[in-house]
Amino acid sequence: MRKVREVLRLTDSGRSTRQVAAAVGISAGAVVGYLQRARVAAMTWERAASMTDCAVEAELFRPMAIGRNEPAARAPIPFAYLHRELSRDGVTLQLLWDEYSSGAASATSAAEPYRYSQFCSLYSAWRRRLSPTMRQVHRAGEKAFIDYSGKKPRLVDPATGEAHDVELFVMVLGASNFSFAEATLTQTVADFVASTTRGLEYFGCVPALLVPDQLRSAVRGPDRYDPIINGTYFEFAEHYQTSVMPARPRKPRDKAKVEAAVLLVQRWILARLRNLTFFSLGDLNVAIAVLLEHLNDRPFKRLEGCRRSAFETLDRPAMRQLPALRYELRERHNATVHIDYHVEFQERFYSVLHTHVGKKVEVRATASLVEIFLGDDRIASHARSYARRGTPVTCSEHRPTQHQHQAWPPERLVGWAGTFGPAVAELVERTLAKFRHPEQGYRACLGIVRLAQRYGPERTDAACKLALGASTVAVPHRKHIESILRNGLDRDPLRSSTSDAAPLDHENVRGGDYYDRKEALH
Repeated sequence: MRKVREVLRLTDSGRSTRQVAAAVGISAGAVVGYLQRARVAAMTWERAASMTDCAVEAELFRPMAIGRNEPAARAPIPFAYLHRELSRDGVTLQLLWDEYSSGAASATSAAEPYRYSQFCSLYSAWRRRLSPTMRQVHRAGEKAFIDYSGKKPRLVDPATGEAHDVELFVMVLGASNFSFAEATLTQTVADFVASTTRGLEYFGCVPALLVPDQLRSAVRGPDRYDPIINGTYFEFAEHYQTSVMPARPRKPRDKAKVEAAVLLVQRWILARLRNLTFFSLGDLNVAIAVLLEHLNDRPFKRLEGCRRSAFETLDRPAMRQLPALRYELRERHNATVHIDYHVEFQERFYSVLHTHVGKKVEVRATASLVEIFLGDDRIASHARSYARRGTPVTCSEHRPTQHQHQAWPPERLVGWAGTFGPAVAELVERTLAKFRHPEQGYRACLGIVRLAQRYGPERTDAACKLALGASTVAVPHRKHIESILRNGLDRDPLRSSTSDAAPLDHENVRGGDYYDRKEALH
């Protein structure tokens, strides 16, 4: 603090310059400079006595008070505008400084722009004063951060009154902080993919990168440097033409944006629902959706606008459009093409070209479609069947000439079965005959042959003979034969002899004709 008022008081009392300098503790030159400024400003002790130190210094130390040139006024820097524009793709501080300098030069005022180094320094100082959720600079439309909340909402079972926690999914865009949140039952792949899909549909567009945590639903092989993306989530990203870049394990700063968004959702959504009881996931998500709109429309404290306006200005123009079709979750299953050139999936059978018999394939199924891949090539596609188990779905183009498999004609299969016994051969022949195309029965016939290999030819032939003689259907099922063998009924001499005996003729034994009579209906 300068001691101008004390210098003026001592000088007015008749002290010399050296005496004033010694009393105040400054140099004599400084005293001379103060007195010179006082004469230019017409400042006397009588005036200064009723003024504060700051007021006296403001009078004396104006730049023009001693004839010096006053520094030119500087053009103000629009810090909020700079911060917003830096989120746009390709925008740099150098470009913004050029625009700022050009605008200051064309302005009618005489204010000069700051030089580039001071411009950057002032902007950095301003940015450090922002809230932590806004410190990082994110490119518009570049990243969407994904995470689950540690604090979970709760549902109550209306029947038992038991309460259980559910998951809270949060997704936020980097540049605008535009957020999406919903509750799900689990963090499984199906729920995780479905939540991400609904998040993108809420945004109405797709960012360049998805940044999830390394949870199992997104990352099959967690790793700090080279994580392996889950196959289903990778296909999901391909469908929406985006990429997955998981955050590093135990590095929350990699996804600080969503960490802050999760905290905000906990405080502005979960906290407001704390006194409400929800009995269904749908009701809970309706309440979350209402509060989510309020959160996205809430004004920023230190920036202009809100999350929604920032999204419309920054993120939406830089993001891709949603694809025409919504992604359908695919189930995956490894299988081998059977000799009947069909692949089994959930106990239904789907055909491929007969030349692929014996090859290892991958089945990918959605709710409406079943696709079969050999390596990266799709070799067959069928509408998914929900008919009874065992139903074949066969494309006529997949069959070989004359509906016979080149390597396994029906005669060869019957001959092979005959090596285990005549009854086995008869059952195989009847099984093939009941299908419109014999190759559809190959799988069932091989099941019978495997029983012979497991239990031995003699026992299997005896079981087939017993089943053919005792069964009420023309073609006994393989499970019937297996049940006879498993329970040892083929070894019962009474049952075996009964199968060869003539039908009993007795008044108390009713034949099939009896049940055909109309009287039987009553």
